[in-house]
Amino acid sequence: MTNEDPPPGPVRRGFRTGRLEAFSDGVFAIAITLLVLDIAVPASAEAHLLRSVADLWPSYLAYVASVSTIGGLWIGHVAVTEYLVRTDVAFVRLNLLLLLVVAFLPFPTRLFAEFLGKTSPERVAATIYGLSLLLASALLLVLWRYALRNRLVRPDAADEEVQFLTKRLTPGVTGYPVLIIAGLFIPVLAVAGYLAVALYYIIPLRGSSTIPFRRQRRLPQP
Repeated sequence: MTNEDPPPGPVRRGFRTGRLEAFSDGVFAIAITLLVLDIAVPASAEAHLLRSVADLWPSYLAYVASVSTIGGLWIGHVAVTEYLVRTDVAFVRLNLLLLLVVAFLPFPTRLFAEFLGKTSPERVAATIYGLSLLLASALLLVLWRYALRNRLVRPDAADEEVQFLTKRLTPGVTGYPVLIIAGLFIPVLAVAGYLAVALYYIIPLRGSSTIPFRRQRRLPQP
């Protein structure tokens, strides 16, 4: 070994997942908290407060749909990261793209709530909302498939668990396009469908378990 040679030592093949998980959890938490800030009764409603609160039902619908969606995405993200033994630069960047869309979701949520019932604007708002949810769902699935293809997943993960998680992350990508088209005709129905997709992620199906989580001891990370 010459003086110019680097000192011997283990070669790093990726990044640990801890900081990625912590940063991602923070973005999910902030995004889901910001949703409630868009629900407000105008000051001029003091004389008819109860009716004004009831008239905010589009905001409540959009809020529940978005909270459920972000919650479902977070559950899926937790499941994906639980299976990781390491990450790489491309995975981190894909994760940032997912977080970009998640942090954006309060905007289309408010847009839909404000323009529901205004014919043409509500269709545009519902479409933007649906496209945002579709992009977030697709990016989460891309993140998982990238981890599988590049062998970032723990080697002790059973094939049936991997297949089950892939199956659980897929419905949003196939269901949202149909609901986006439906939203061009009946926006409220589309948002109800978005809520149903989110509940699919959150609530376990009868006869099956929820998205699987690895609880075994983590393998040493390079």
